[in-house]
Amino acid sequence: MTEKQTTIANPVSVSGTGLHTGKNVTLTFKPAPINFGYKFKRVDIENSPLIDADADLVTDTSRGTTLEVNGIKVSTVEHSLAACFGLGIDNILIELDCSEAPILDGSSKPIVDALIQAGIVEQDAEKEYFEIKSNISFTDADKKVEMVIIPSKEFKLSVLIDYELKVLNTQFASLSTLDNFVKEIAPCRTFVFLHELEYLLSNNLIKGGDLNNAIVFVNRVISKEELNRLAALFNKPSVEVLAEGILNNVDLYFNNEPARHKLLDVIGDLALIGKRVKGHVIVSRPGHSTNVEFAKLIKKQIKAEQQAKKEMPLFDLNKTPLYDINKIKEILPHRPPFLLVDKILEMSDTHVVGIKNVTMNEDFFVGHFPNEPVMPGVLQIEAMAQTGGIMALSFVPDPENYATYFLKIDNVRFRSKVVPGDTLVFRLDLLSPIRRGLCNMKGVAYVGTKIVMEAEMLAQITKVRGL
Repeated sequence: MTEKQTTIANPVSVSGTGLHTGKNVTLTFKPAPINFGYKFKRVDIENSPLIDADADLVTDTSRGTTLEVNGIKVSTVEHSLAACFGLGIDNILIELDCSEAPILDGSSKPIVDALIQAGIVEQDAEKEYFEIKSNISFTDADKKVEMVIIPSKEFKLSVLIDYELKVLNTQFASLSTLDNFVKEIAPCRTFVFLHELEYLLSNNLIKGGDLNNAIVFVNRVISKEELNRLAALFNKPSVEVLAEGILNNVDLYFNNEPARHKLLDVIGDLALIGKRVKGHVIVSRPGHSTNVEFAKLIKKQIKAEQQAKKEMPLFDLNKTPLYDINKIKEILPHRPPFLLVDKILEMSDTHVVGIKNVTMNEDFFVGHFPNEPVMPGVLQIEAMAQTGGIMALSFVPDPENYATYFLKIDNVRFRSKVVPGDTLVFRLDLLSPIRRGLCNMKGVAYVGTKIVMEAEMLAQITKVRGL
């Protein structure tokens, strides 16, 4: 059953104060057409410019995620985007009358509640996913950040935080399905350490902050006089430090609420990819800057694969082959079970297209994952090389007296499993003219419209000894 794209049924608004600007702001969420994605609209500016929710438009991550186009900014967008993404909404217009989204209670819950009230409706278009086929990793050694997305049939997240502080050491949070987002992640509020709060206050950087929109962790001894000063700053009768090292401004919803909020931020920042992904995101010590860099990396991979599909050659597997197996045996010295090319479909002075039909009766399946047969990668490379060898030997008048031998294999990537029943199609192109018997090729292997393997190969055409 196909999933449909969604938007909201009716416009809905939420209002509050911008954390950093201290200005009152209203966010209005409006229905949007299919394939619209997420866009922000600054209605307080002439011509109401639109700004796409796009990782490539992020210009600042110091105190939240900021998007900017032609000098027009929208800041602290992550909680709004997390709410939309977590609810499965694909298309929505977010209008705001200020440069910064309101902090509200420091979570996504007020926005989630408003969007649910507005109603979520299906649209007449299929929801689009990018399925992760191989691991995509990002590291920042200086920040001790590690991020990876691995293949999975649905979107999952696992987040580890560790501030190496007694008051907030290691915490872990996970989300196995977006169905649990509303209850398990959306209510989780942002947090701050007291020393950060004091710095921000002294530099007038959180004009809209109060003790109701953040969990405040105290990682040092604090005097009664300081507590009184904080109470005055935030217009509270009194504040005190609880045994857990948290100001008494809020009660935790979950023991690991900080880790869950970091997971919420990851969702919001990865929404900037512009496409939903099927994969398991595993993150250690995330932050907005690294989240965005990771989103850019995934987006780059999506673009590369989409471009490869556009450029993928079309093969007619039913046409009469240029070389059948008998003709191939006249050229190549290989014999079963090591003859791994069944047909040659096309060949020119610069390229060749060959086919390998992968069947369950292959000898290597007897011992290579017999309960879950997978064609060995080295044999995929060998089959590709044999295909290229046929083209290389076509340049000599007596190919039966020659053989091709590997000199080098570079840039090999295995993108997807090859299993019995698959038809492997190899296309190889010369990277440079054949000189002194040296043949340098770039090969790509396809199963259907999917690239499963690619490699660059250098081989030597050599006359067989004794002939």
